This record gives sequence, structure tokens and C-alpha cells, in this order.
Amino acid sequence: MSTFTPVGEPGNEVANKAIIEQLWERLGQRDFDGVGALFSATGVYNDVPLVGGDPGAIGPVEVASRLRLGLDPLENYILHAGPMLAQGDVVITEHSEEWFWHTGEHHLVRFCSVHEVRNGFIERWWDYVDIGQLMAAAPAWWLEHIMKGYK
Repeated sequence: MSTFTPVGEPGNEVANKAIIEQLWERLGQRDFDGVGALFSATGVYNDVPLVGGDPGAIGPVEVASRLRLGLDPLENYILHAGPMLAQGDVVITEHSEEWFWHTGEHHLVRFCSVHEVRNGFIERWWDYVDIGQLMAAAPAWWLEHIMKGYK
């Protein structure tokens, strides 16, 4: 029988949740540079369904650029907070985002996000989302835009 050992030191939960609350607040304001500033130089943001050969966005500048690529073209963006759980360095959230494109499309995107926080900075943010549902709802022009990438 295997034993699950949580990552990190117990007792960091309150501080770590506060950092992730800042992430959601800044993201809701579309403050992409502010979100990036919460990441360490080696911190990684990735959309898990896209992982394959994608190493993700690494460090504050790439994190901000990746978020800007997908969310900046939206006409409107509304973040809906959900439950947040923390254990040691790991903070898990469930939330949804309403995406509105200027061409009339609208989609409620549901996420489960896993974060690891160390020394006051985010080291990992992995988003789990039904990418097929999102791709089916998104307009073709937006898909072409994000396929160009942020680098």
C-alpha cells in the first residue's frame, strides 16, 4: 500500500491561499503583469490539456504574455470564484470564467486549478479545463490568434 505525502510544510496554508486570492483578483481585473509578478523566475503556468510538447509559460513575463494572448482579445471577461482548498504548499481552486467575444460568442469556461506556492511565489499553476468544449465555442478568428503563440 502506498502512502500519500503532501507537498510542503504544514501551516503555510493561510499565506499560500492569500497569494492565490491575489492571483484571482488580478486576473479578474485583467492585470496580466500583476498576475505574472506573483510567479517566481522558474514558476510555470500551463493548460494541462495542451501540455504535450508545451513546456508552459515560465516566469513572470511569459505567464503575463500567455494570459494576455488568450484573454486580451475578449470583449468582456467575468471571473466567478469557487471553492479553494490548501494543504502545505498546494492550493486547489475551482472557478468559472465567462468569456465574451466581440463577434457575439459567449462561453462559460469551468476550471480546476492546482497551484504550488513556495517562498511567497507561485511555482506551478496547472489549469484543468475541457479544452474541446472551449474550442467548439470559440470563434475561428480567436483560435487562429492563439495558435500564433505568445513568444
